[in-house]
Amino acid sequence: MKGSLTCGLFLWMKGFAMTILSRTLVGASIVALLMAGSASAFTSRDGTRVNPLSEGRFEVVPRAGGVGRDYWCAAGDYAQRALKAPWAAQLYISRSRGPSETTNKRSAVQFTLRADLAGGPEKGDLGSVNSLARGDNMRVQEAFRYCSQLPTGF
Repeated sequence: MKGSLTCGLFLWMKGFAMTILSRTLVGASIVALLMAGSASAFTSRDGTRVNPLSEGRFEVVPRAGGVGRDYWCAAGDYAQRALKAPWAAQLYISRSRGPSETTNKRSAVQFTLRADLAGGPEKGDLGSVNSLARGDNMRVQEAFRYCSQLPTGF
């Protein structure tokens, strides 16, 4: 009697463990599917996050303390690698530095490859790499070159 009770308890525990395991796997699968929607986020070569927005715009969200070259590097990297834009394509700032629309970060800049969404200066205008003003623009290749520059202070 004791052997069959132990065997029955073992089978019940095995079934319970399998139920927990299958529920965990289903839950993990659901989480993976939900995260696939945010998988469109891009990480540039320097670790800056880029999130797509609507209407051909994308948002660059650097780590704390990001400077102009971080924004331009990430925008150029995203345009070239993710959007497959040619090196000669023009990158425009469509919204100056401000709160992120895609994260809870306080500092983000929105870019586009479309001049009509920039609403600013003519092609080739850039006050300063750190101004990050609406309408500032440069070619994808120029922006990408900021990825290979060392941070200041070295």
